[in-house]
Amino acid sequence: MIPKIILGKGPQATRRTIGYLFGKGRANEHIDPHLVASWNGFAPDPGRSPHRDPKDVEAQLAAQLDQPVKMLGDKAPKYTVWHCPVRAAPEDPILTDAQWADIARRIAAAAGIAPKGDEEACRWVAVRHADDHIHIAATLVRQDGRRPQRDYDIRAVQREARRIEVDYGLRRLKPGDGTVAKRPTSKEHFKAKRLGQDATSREILRLRVRRAVAAASTEAEFFALLETSGVTVRLKLGPSGDALGCNFALPGDTNDKGEPVLYAGSTLAGDLSLPKIRQRLATTTPEPVALRPGNPWHQATAATERIPHHLALSDDAVAQGQLAALGGALDLLPLTAPAAVRTELERAAVAFERATRSRIAADHASARVLRRSVQALWKDPARHGDGAGLAMLLDVALTAVAYAMHWHRTRQHAQQQAAAEQTLIHLQAAYAQIAGPVLAGLASRAPSPQTKRRYAHQLQQAAPEQAERILDDPAWDALATVLAEAEAAGHNPTTVLDRALSQRTLDDAHSPARALTWRIRRLGERHAPGPRAQAANASHTTQDAATPPPRQPPQGQRR
Repeated sequence: MIPKIILGKGPQATRRTIGYLFGKGRANEHIDPHLVASWNGFAPDPGRSPHRDPKDVEAQLAAQLDQPVKMLGDKAPKYTVWHCPVRAAPEDPILTDAQWADIARRIAAAAGIAPKGDEEACRWVAVRHADDHIHIAATLVRQDGRRPQRDYDIRAVQREARRIEVDYGLRRLKPGDGTVAKRPTSKEHFKAKRLGQDATSREILRLRVRRAVAAASTEAEFFALLETSGVTVRLKLGPSGDALGCNFALPGDTNDKGEPVLYAGSTLAGDLSLPKIRQRLATTTPEPVALRPGNPWHQATAATERIPHHLALSDDAVAQGQLAALGGALDLLPLTAPAAVRTELERAAVAFERATRSRIAADHASARVLRRSVQALWKDPARHGDGAGLAMLLDVALTAVAYAMHWHRTRQHAQQQAAAEQTLIHLQAAYAQIAGPVLAGLASRAPSPQTKRRYAHQLQQAAPEQAERILDDPAWDALATVLAEAEAAGHNPTTVLDRALSQRTLDDAHSPARALTWRIRRLGERHAPGPRAQAANASHTTQDAATPPPRQPPQGQRR
């Protein structure tokens, strides 16, 4: 159940609200609007007054609601209307008018609008439009002329909604911590539909601003990227002329006066205000860390592979910084990916956005290597055109997101945990599409049975506790291929295996052979051996024929 509080102001605020509640709606979606509850139990109902002009009844109802406000005259508060739509989930049972009336009373009481038993509380009504929702509207002056005590009403209403879900057997939403990004309004949804947009302007802007933050190294580059993506930026300047904040707009998104519809960064998401963006960019500039020349896919993969270590062993600030950087990587990844998987990766990025924020302050400096490597990858994604680079990165990202889910769970971040769970679904779908053809291509170039037996023997020596599981893995042929390629490039396969096994445990890997395949391919390409290693490898190769095949495990011990 989702309640949402909206405040109204102006001399006609109550009349406008009542007119909207009993009107046809912006898309003719209001069906049979009628009162289910009111402050006194007998307020005039424009939807159930067949012998009177509905407009006259609306005016009468608005006047009764407004009476305490009008009594204060010039001393009335700035905001005079409290409006709270309450919507059930599509799968919830259809509630009766009496049940919705009870819910309305509980929400109004929790918000401080009409505490139970308080006869001098604010005047309010609850209007039902359809099976799945009501609107609660109240005026913000009590009948005794005082203001209602509605401190932290948003949190109080959300807490009561969680209790209502339990009492009525409704879908139970995850409790939040106040860091969720502001959702689009129904008006924004209707406008997007009218314009033929798949998403609202708020959602489009949030994604574009997040991508610009992830891709930029400086504030100037951030604004340049926004301009390139078609976002209009208007800075809010202080008396000194310095920029204190910024608003964003999409071209062609205008109000009824033809003016651009501007969204402040902080209203797109809590971490997209200009001060927060500057804080992120301050730890991304080139000076603090210089990346070694090399394959950006490898560097991004290595940095992502370290995220589980930080989530398990580092302090919370560092862990939060790692999650924010991972979110930036996922924001940029669709721009480097084949069209076939772009949609799933975009969905993963949108889902994980919720998992990047909590009440814990992030140490962004701890994740600057990941951000810099992803920026390099975004600027030159052409390497590994066969998809191996993306498959490597997605493989370790899946583990990182699984650790993020556990990290949030242990800290009771319910919404963030759910977001990470949803992210895994989309990443797994993208990974299957990318990794399948790459692994099949590698397996088709598998070395000779004799060479595979030698590698199997070396594997049993290097990782006896994991060997059986790896040899039974469908990706074993692909692993043998990258070992052969590394050996052909001058590496000692035993050394490469040892290094790959030491990078991180395979205990939590869904496919240990697949994980080793990506690690060894990365090691084989990043670490070119010197002349001594080349000579040792040549000597090792001449003895290959004399190497006895490894003893097979007794029948029944292998899976």
